[in-house]
Amino acid sequence: MATEVILPRLGQGMEAGTIVRWLKSEGDAVEKGEPLFELDTDKVTQEVEAEASGVLLKIAVAEGEVPVGKTVAFIGSEGEDVPEPQAEAAPAPLEEKVPGPAAAVEPVAPAPVETSNGRVKASPLARRLAREKGLDLQAIRGTGPEGRIVAEDVEHAEVGAPAPAPAVAARVAEVESVPLTNIRKTIARRLTEAWQIPVFQLQASADMTRANALVARLRERDPDVRVTVTDVLTKVAAHALMRHREVNAEFTEEAVLLHPNANIGIAVAAPQGLIVPVIRGAERLSLAEIAAARADIVGRARDNKLRAEDLEGGTFTISNLGMYAVESFTAVLNPPQAAIVAVGATEDRVVPAGGGDVVIRPMLTLTATFDHRAGDGAPAAAFLQTLKESLEDPGLAL
Repeated sequence: MATEVILPRLGQGMEAGTIVRWLKSEGDAVEKGEPLFELDTDKVTQEVEAEASGVLLKIAVAEGEVPVGKTVAFIGSEGEDVPEPQAEAAPAPLEEKVPGPAAAVEPVAPAPVETSNGRVKASPLARRLAREKGLDLQAIRGTGPEGRIVAEDVEHAEVGAPAPAPAVAARVAEVESVPLTNIRKTIARRLTEAWQIPVFQLQASADMTRANALVARLRERDPDVRVTVTDVLTKVAAHALMRHREVNAEFTEEAVLLHPNANIGIAVAAPQGLIVPVIRGAERLSLAEIAAARADIVGRARDNKLRAEDLEGGTFTISNLGMYAVESFTAVLNPPQAAIVAVGATEDRVVPAGGGDVVIRPMLTLTATFDHRAGDGAPAAAFLQTLKESLEDPGLAL
């Protein structure tokens, strides 16, 4: 009997995902554990693996938004009969029963359901297809939940329908509309949530002379493991978090949770948007191990190969914009974490050397943001002081 391929739940709170493309075609042999299709969730776009071996007998959902638990394909033996899944039927609005054949030839299509701000409800894929086909979403009847326009609705719509005057004017003015991806929507939602948290910032500058020398020695000793300043920051931050656990925290309505491990997120500007993959247990790792882990997650982030679990469980975040010559900046918290540090560029500055003398040193500005609900200024300042001292003398943290 053919095995149903069900859209999996890849993270807590996931209710639906968008199938971007299939990595196998109907009739192809499939091995258990082999990547089957790419799925866009609200956190990441990742490959979904086959849970059975055999032949991909039928793809029930070619692309588009799909609820968790829906059958999207069948795997079985070659020539095996495939049952028709309920999902094959054209979906109807949740509160409306669609009659039989007459439903496809309604003389007047109802207007699409709009959100409170007047924007037509449509999946990101449907918006992109409509833009490519020159179709007006206002003229398309949505068959998804609550009248939402899905990709199939756009595919079946009449091509060549004239767009209304405002849309034509927009094209003449070359205004580009970029549909929001699930990840971009999540970024917007989480940043809005973070902005409502009462926070405070502390800033300190660290002399990077010894840290830079350490990085240079490690690269010379082992050219295959490219240690970076971010790796040193990760290691010394893990050390500081273990000394000041009140910063390695999470605020809840019932208690402040103090985490036992330093699971450090590294903010990455990936093509799909800002994402924060996590290096777990950084306090237990050597610099070489941190460098290898960082190279792996950053590489997979930029190649859009992260999995949902790569983004979960972080307790602290490092956001480094030094490579863009940014001197200093303030980072927004990454909820539910209670702290984040923003790292600027290392630059030569004139600093006092004692006795009235001055010297030039490579200085790095650290700006840390803290959730004031989880802790107060003194413990946060002690953490930042430890972070500064460990950067200036990395031996304290190694």
